[in-house]
Amino acid sequence: MQSAVTSSVRIAQSPQRGLQPPIVSSKASGWQNIVVEEFHQPPGEEMYQNATEHTLCLSLNPRPGRLLQTIADRRHISLFAKGDISIAPAGAVLFSQWNQEDRYLRVQIASEFLERVAQSAIEIGSNRVELLPEFRARNPEVEQVMMMLLSELRTGGTVGTLYVESLTNVLAVHLLRNFSALRSDSTSCEGKLSDYQLLQVTDYIREHLADDIQLADLAELLQLSQFHFSRLFKQSIGVAPYQYVLQQRVDRAKHLLKTTDLSIMDIALRCGFSSHSHLGKWFRQYTGMTPKAFRIL
Repeated sequence: MQSAVTSSVRIAQSPQRGLQPPIVSSKASGWQNIVVEEFHQPPGEEMYQNATEHTLCLSLNPRPGRLLQTIADRRHISLFAKGDISIAPAGAVLFSQWNQEDRYLRVQIASEFLERVAQSAIEIGSNRVELLPEFRARNPEVEQVMMMLLSELRTGGTVGTLYVESLTNVLAVHLLRNFSALRSDSTSCEGKLSDYQLLQVTDYIREHLADDIQLADLAELLQLSQFHFSRLFKQSIGVAPYQYVLQQRVDRAKHLLKTTDLSIMDIALRCGFSSHSHLGKWFRQYTGMTPKAFRIL
């Protein structure tokens, strides 16, 4: 699966009030099909367009602020508060103007990826997904996923690529169900993985714990879409794929701590953790103690 190529253009901005670059950005993180950026802007204005990605903006303002927005031929002025979401479909011109400091999270999701999810997960017949423009929408599920992506970005991607891919799929499904003009009824994925499929994928995970396991790899192994694989896997085993991988990595670390004299750093790398501290964080979360304390227990 190819990574999203951001083609956003800031068409114009106030020359006297320059826009600031993002505080954090996922552009250098290698995330697939999604770009996540946090902004803290002074008063100003921006005209923005992205040809290939749908753009979501989530207000992070601690107090409501007045915002003017225009998307295509629609115009909206109101107080935007923390949790309010605006959506500009791919290709639409978004003009924004604000008279106070503005904190927001911008998420761009590839339009081609959304179409693939629609065809495989929602099972629509159309080859084109129409995402509807929104000015001040509220959706707890979309807000939660966006904040989880921001948290992962702020912490430097400590959970891993598989986690981000899972969140991206969940976000796409929520957008399709709540903010798109789907003309057919959505259908949910039923059932579970077969015993053979479950053994096939869990054996693969166990053999590749030291590698960067990606959702696309696991789905391709069973010739399923990422959405269908994630849903069937969770229905089969009770947890999401990324949670299962983390648990397996911690279990492998526990075994190596008790049966070898390898350094904790070596054990971390053999189990797919990026560092001693990365292992320590998840080891404490799953066991309530540090790797060193577990080893001497």
